[in-house]
Amino acid sequence: MTHRPPVPPFTRETAIEKVRLAEDGWNTRDPERVVLAYTKDSRWRNRAEFATGRDEITAFLRRKWARELDYRLVKELWAFTENRIAVRFAYEWRDDAGNWFRSYGNENWEFDEDGLMRNRYASINDLPIRESERKFHWPQGRRPDDHPSLSELGL
Repeated sequence: MTHRPPVPPFTRETAIEKVRLAEDGWNTRDPERVVLAYTKDSRWRNRAEFATGRDEITAFLRRKWARELDYRLVKELWAFTENRIAVRFAYEWRDDAGNWFRSYGNENWEFDEDGLMRNRYASINDLPIRESERKFHWPQGRRPDDHPSLSELGL
C-alpha cells in the first residue's frame, strides 16, 4: 500500500486516529504488517539502535517481539503539526525468565504525503514491575475501546 490514511495535513481528530492505528498495528506484533506503515526508506532511532528501510525495521521488530513477551501497548497523542505527530506511550511485557516491565517513552513521527511514516525517533525507559502491578490485561491484540488511556491510568 502506498497510500495510508489519514494523511497530512493532520487535524486533531486525524492525528488521534493515526496514533490509534499505529497502536493497533504494533499490538498485532506482526512485523510484516507493521512495516507497511513506513516508507521503504524510513529512518528510525529506537533507544540507541538505528534502522533504515523496511528490511532493517522488520528485523528489528522480530528481535523486539522475540524478547518482549506478552507485549501490550497504549499510545497517546501529545502534539501534532501538518505532517508530524508526537506521542507518549507505555507498554508492558515480560522476559523469558518471567520478569515484568513497563516501558515508557516518547516518539516523534514525520509522515510523507501518502501518510507513510518516513522518520521515527523513540526514547524509551524500562521500569521493572511486579506482575501484580500490571495495568494492561486485555487479550493479545487490539486494546479494547473501553480500556483506560494513559492519562486515565495516571501514567
